[in-house]
Amino acid sequence: MKKKTGLLWFAAIGMVTLAACGTSSEKGKEVPSATEKEEVIVGLDDTFVPMGFRDDKGELTGFDVELATKVFETADKKVKFQPIDWSMKETELANGTIDMIWNGYTVTPEREKKVLFTNTYMKNLQVLVTAKTSDITDFEGMKDKKLGAQEGSSGYTTFNDQPEVLKDIVDGQDATLYGSFNEAFIDLEHGRIQGLLIDRVYAEYYLAQAKKTADFNVIDSPFEVEDFAVGVRKDDQALADLINETLIALQENGEFAEISTKWFGEDVTP
Repeated sequence: MKKKTGLLWFAAIGMVTLAACGTSSEKGKEVPSATEKEEVIVGLDDTFVPMGFRDDKGELTGFDVELATKVFETADKKVKFQPIDWSMKETELANGTIDMIWNGYTVTPEREKKVLFTNTYMKNLQVLVTAKTSDITDFEGMKDKKLGAQEGSSGYTTFNDQPEVLKDIVDGQDATLYGSFNEAFIDLEHGRIQGLLIDRVYAEYYLAQAKKTADFNVIDSPFEVEDFAVGVRKDDQALADLINETLIALQENGEFAEISTKWFGEDVTP
């Protein structure tokens, strides 16, 4: 991730006031915006390092956890983090179990049909991780090999949407799916899969913390760079605006950069 200055991704275009806080359900019944609640609920995958995960004491931590906490602290609201099945995240949002999805959540056309995204706050790239002992150093090296991916991930969606890049190459022309990347890494280390399609932020952090960077290849993919954003219910424009405006304030006062530098060693503002 390269440091870029400015707040291009937070252009204040079409910002509306929070006066119109109501949202409407599928049945037309008026439902209050999450901005009217004293406590908002963030849905996350609590195994996704370094965005949202549990530390050695079992406490939730991570870049997104700290950033979301600061956003709602600044907005004078309480925030609760709710671990969810990542493959069911949009369903949990629609059902009202959570108020937003904030955990390295990639903007895709398919997801835009289901949720309202905030502005982008970070960039990401899908990478292929392979063991150095496998001698697989590019995507072509995965021919007839077994690939792993997380169920419900943007990587797996892209894998299917652009089959010529990797899907048509791998064994069985599909990936072995895992509930979390932690499980997938275990199988990769034991040779049950030969490659893992994964978010760069996860791969680099996981390998560095495990002191295994020298044991694995992290291969950039030809897939497009992804945007990380927060997903809220389709009609909750007020919540999206609140998050956007507060993130702008945190970028301007330097607190966003402080959190970013703590987790990534640099300012990851796109």
